Amino acid sequence: MKIRLDKLSFNEGLKTLKSEYKILAPVTIPFKGTYSDTDITKYEEITTIEEVELNKKSNFSAKEVILPINQVLFYFTEKEYKESDVDNKKLLVFLRACDLNGIKRLDEIYLRNGVEKDYYYERLREKVKFVLIGCKESFRNCFCVSMGTSKSDDYSMALNIRQDEIYLDIKDEELNVFNGKDCNFEVDFVKKNTISVEVPEISNLVELSKNSIWEDYDQRCIACGRCNFVCPTCSCFTMQDIYYKENENVGERRRVWASCQVDGYTDMAGGHSFRNNKGERMRFKVMHKIHDFNKRFGYHMCVGCGRCDDACPQYISFSECIDKINNIVAVKEEVK
Repeated sequence: MKIRLDKLSFNEGLKTLKSEYKILAPVTIPFKGTYSDTDITKYEEITTIEEVELNKKSNFSAKEVILPINQVLFYFTEKEYKESDVDNKKLLVFLRACDLNGIKRLDEIYLRNGVEKDYYYERLREKVKFVLIGCKESFRNCFCVSMGTSKSDDYSMALNIRQDEIYLDIKDEELNVFNGKDCNFEVDFVKKNTISVEVPEISNLVELSKNSIWEDYDQRCIACGRCNFVCPTCSCFTMQDIYYKENENVGERRRVWASCQVDGYTDMAGGHSFRNNKGERMRFKVMHKIHDFNKRFGYHMCVGCGRCDDACPQYISFSECIDKINNIVAVKEEVK
């Protein structure tokens, strides 16, 4: 069902949904950014459409809604354990097409990547419904059009905002609580980015892995992991067992975000590590985003949101790295 309504009527609908849903959307928080005089845009609970940040790309993606940064899986004693509780309230999340496509990639990893689904991911995932925010213009460092992620129809509801009017495409009857007039429209999506990339077909992965291109990142990368933590598709984690000071035989097991870029991620017993150099880690990340995942699932992992470029303190650009790879592959093809 497609309708048109004013913001006041939309907020009334949100008020109705608040009884069953926790509603989350990108919100700008003043003076909470990297520096004391900068803002940050992240996902927070909202009550009105006016609170939603529509003019900026959020610094962080919506993935922590279903994949928390620090998630308690269960509590344990010497002889028994208890599964952690989950809030019964459902979640309604406002997000853009790139992030919605990012959720699709997380679903592949946690729900369809093996015999068993990830139980802790699934129990949060099944609580969430997504509202797609129409996106007319590209933001800085975005290349979603090149990655085929600038639009999606896998939503419960979608919206366009035109000054004081809101256009809704409601697919889920449970969300049909808004009073508006019938109308016909198409959900906005970006048709052209300032940045464009061409992901090459990689036929000789071993040869590309040994290319000197990766040595450039040994000195530039500082292994902070910010690129991974802001990425909507990075899914790696580590486990931590926390023992309480009051009783060292009682504690909790947590799943915590991890990063392939930081020191210690590939450490093994005996002090061995798979990737000590920063360039090797960059190679691993890039190849996973544009080659390995695609080989397994049929589409690229990277959604082209550009947050890794935005967050990197060393100004390392993922899109430029793809361009470098494309040039190397093109030269190899010409030689043949």
